[in-house]
Amino acid sequence: MKVAKFIRHTLVRCGGLGKLSCVLVLLVAVSGSFGCSERLSARAEFNHQRLAAVNAYPLEQNLITNIDNRSTVSLNGKWQVIIDPYENGYYDYRYQPTKDGYFKNAKPRDKTDLVEYDFDKSETLNVPGDWNSQQDKLLFYEGTIWYKKSFDYQRKPDRRVFVYFGAANYHSIVYLNGQKLGEHEGGFTPFNFEITKVVHEKDNFLVVKVDNKRRRDAVPTVNTDWWNYGGLTRRVELVEVPETFIRDYFIQLKKGSLKTVAGWIQLDGNKAEQKITVEIPEISVKRAFKSNADGYVKIEFDAELQLWSPENSRLYDVTITSETDSLTDSIGFRSIETKGSKILLNGKPIFLRGICMHEQAPKSNARACSQEHAETLLGWAKEMNCNFVRLAHYPHNEYMPRTADRLGILVWAEIPVYWTILWENEDTLKNALNQLTEMITRDKNRASVILWSMANETPVGKARNVFLRALVKRAKSLDPTRLITAAMEKSYKGANKPVINDPFGRHVDVLGCNEYIGWYEGLPDKCDLYTWSTTYDKPVIISEFGGGALGGFHADKDTRWSEEYQEYLYEEQIKMLEKIPFLAGTSPWILTDFMSPRRPLPQIQDYWNRKGLISDKGEKKKAFYVMQRFYEKLKQAEQ
Repeated sequence: MKVAKFIRHTLVRCGGLGKLSCVLVLLVAVSGSFGCSERLSARAEFNHQRLAAVNAYPLEQNLITNIDNRSTVSLNGKWQVIIDPYENGYYDYRYQPTKDGYFKNAKPRDKTDLVEYDFDKSETLNVPGDWNSQQDKLLFYEGTIWYKKSFDYQRKPDRRVFVYFGAANYHSIVYLNGQKLGEHEGGFTPFNFEITKVVHEKDNFLVVKVDNKRRRDAVPTVNTDWWNYGGLTRRVELVEVPETFIRDYFIQLKKGSLKTVAGWIQLDGNKAEQKITVEIPEISVKRAFKSNADGYVKIEFDAELQLWSPENSRLYDVTITSETDSLTDSIGFRSIETKGSKILLNGKPIFLRGICMHEQAPKSNARACSQEHAETLLGWAKEMNCNFVRLAHYPHNEYMPRTADRLGILVWAEIPVYWTILWENEDTLKNALNQLTEMITRDKNRASVILWSMANETPVGKARNVFLRALVKRAKSLDPTRLITAAMEKSYKGANKPVINDPFGRHVDVLGCNEYIGWYEGLPDKCDLYTWSTTYDKPVIISEFGGGALGGFHADKDTRWSEEYQEYLYEEQIKMLEKIPFLAGTSPWILTDFMSPRRPLPQIQDYWNRKGLISDKGEKKKAFYVMQRFYEKLKQAEQ
């Protein structure tokens, strides 16, 4: 019986190893049942060590930052598309990659030539934008769509050109004029490819194969609670830079200081060693540095600055000038740290009055992708008296943190390590590390961003802990100034006694905890019975709580889906939360209703998650005003 059980267990675990590997493992298992557990334990330990070692391998660093302040040409607008569910434009009939795929943008040479596609006669989709909301037939579509954009481009002498994608969900292969530029995996972070030697003055055609099929080994995995929007969901730009240009930089307050600016600058190009200046004209600061043979230089200097905060969202124009390039960014300076159960902003305790947000466009079934969307969503948060938003469950578009910088809203930024992914798969970890790296690379100079979140609601286990520790190590190596967190789940040490004791809590600075008492767990009056505790002397954010309501549906407070039930739940939750002594913030779930295939209940959900405090039509539900009043009370108490 033990051998049979082990064989079944091994077959499950070998899902990604291939038939030969499974046979070899089974031969070892069946050759003798004695010692099976020892061998399995040794194998698991080997996997843990192997996955931990992945973090030692550096990922390619070529992402260009601060696109808004560079010379760009927009490729947004109408793109020709071909829907390709069988991927005939990429594979031949033996399912082998073909050299004559749709990326060739072929035309018949004469009337005898057979070409079975034509971008120029095909339909169009808007970029940026998801394909699901643009055509009814694509609402549930998961697969490949080919995008094509034709353009002319007059490149200036001694300049380099890149094509930049804000994001494409999920896996993308990019071609220019029939030549492959590269691939990218991950649906929420930017990427770019150099096209200097490939771009022509006339008749360029940029082709992108975008595939949003869910995969068990992907990040996120096959099961989530949001719509799998596919396509070129964020802007596409041509970026023109000098032959040696300022590719990236990190300019923030040094950890533990309120006046020392520190960081680094990275050049890209052949002329690596250059004199570089950093200037903040408004306070008459100008400092000179010299980059090394790799184009890299560390910077550090003191400055008298007005510190950025929700009450004073002060941004300074910071200009970096090299011998060959100049770049300006609007940067706020603030410190963030913890002391016991408190979060300290600029050395003073702050309570995070927050709300969770998905990247759902306001009053729409589309993915948010514009500056106007960011203004509306964050404006609603401000109206609720929030000073904090959790951008769940993936990096949102760049307009969000930049708008948060201006509006004075603190940000929790997250990667989609969500629920149950393949913790022991090396490629899955590499994928997560890459998405984390791209998120931090893009947003590390945003004062609003104070928390890097590693995961959401992941099951406790050794392999998972090793995986997440690798992410923490990468995040701290890229940015030593911000706090690390994750949204975890509670356990119990007795009836009605929830405790926050996830072992991963040892590796984060701030503990996030999701709970749905009154919705998935009992009725709202159960909140009054609970007494919370934690095994850590660290700040806690209740990073999710709430329940669903159909906007405009009214009944008594005991009727599910009514605004009155949701209102009652929030009132009882607040009473419970006010009794938690180590609570440092809350971010209820969620600002607006959002689309989700997990929510099919007719006439109530209709594929919308109804936990929003604002409906899909933009109407505020009664619970919105409960949170608004609660946060106003906290706000007044702080003054």
